[in-house]
Amino acid sequence: MPDKYAPAERAAVIFLALADQEVPNADFKKLYGFELPKAGRERLNKDGLIKTRTEKRRLFHKITDDGVDWYEGELGNVEAPLGAGPLARAVFEVFRLILRHGDVDLADVPRWAALESQIRVAYGELQTKQQDYVRLADLRARLDGADKDDVDRALLAMTRTRRVHLSPDSDRRAVTDADRAAAIRIGSEDLHTVLIEES
Repeated sequence: MPDKYAPAERAAVIFLALADQEVPNADFKKLYGFELPKAGRERLNKDGLIKTRTEKRRLFHKITDDGVDWYEGELGNVEAPLGAGPLARAVFEVFRLILRHGDVDLADVPRWAALESQIRVAYGELQTKQQDYVRLADLRARLDGADKDDVDRALLAMTRTRRVHLSPDSDRRAVTDADRAAAIRIGSEDLHTVLIEES
């Protein structure tokens, strides 16, 4: 499915979020090297991601609360541009991992990348069909004794991609002691299973 917004529109919202203040339209070209076309500006305003005002024939943009929400979700899914070299792709991957896992020291990035990779491999081994929920108890058993808190943090970070989903077991009678010990608790609910969509 194509992206709803063109690259210049996505970049505009991201730069406005980083600026956290009103930005003249001309600054997109002067400071960041791209232009926000009229159609893109109107689309972002219509969708409520930015607000644009005119003063003495100059345009000024500011991000909205909805724009900030979109920006926070977008960063976790941003991809290196088509044709980007291996170094650019590597930097994008490090960037994504830092965003998913929060305040992570750069030295920890390889460890988080390895754990996420382990989780994905274990999930692939356990699923019996596509779009299949796997029990967290079974998943954890295949992670070579990885720390529960680290696994919890990795799984919760992975859910920010919107391709990883945690869910409670709908059949409460089928929940075992192992399921309860392996569950991730969010609010007052224990989540016992995980689904990882294909990229």
